[in-house]
Amino acid sequence: MTRFGIGYDVHKLVPERKLILGNVEIPHTLGLSGHSDADVLIHAIIDALLGAAALGDIGGHFPDNDDRYKNIDSGELLKKTGELLKNSGYKICNIDSIIVAQKPKLAPHIPEMRKRIAEILQLDVNFVSVKATTEEGLGFTGTEQGISAHAVAGITNDR
Repeated sequence: MTRFGIGYDVHKLVPERKLILGNVEIPHTLGLSGHSDADVLIHAIIDALLGAAALGDIGGHFPDNDDRYKNIDSGELLKKTGELLKNSGYKICNIDSIIVAQKPKLAPHIPEMRKRIAEILQLDVNFVSVKATTEEGLGFTGTEQGISAHAVAGITNDR
């Protein structure tokens, strides 16, 4: 059986934080605020994977009031999510995602994001899609107040 899940995340842009997207540090004057490293792309992918397996959401598995996850590398959370899916009998088929940010320009970083996500989940990079877009100056992402990400994941259950 093939199952699908969707994920969405958003974080506010703030000074004095690193900008981490897709487990890659992106040079920028602002970073994302959050309990962990605030990697909106990884968080959206985690929610898509958990949703596809009907295993809840990122907040249920990695709550923001738990100090174990304070400033954690979201790649670690993605790895734990991949292990949870595998232990529940699921195999990841593909991930499609999009980052919504006015700045910085993300296209040069997308190949590395795809590579890192694939490595963390032990997937072929051809099963991981990352895209980026702006909102032409509209909304909170367009006015550079924050960055959001959307993801869709397909999984199969061989049980």
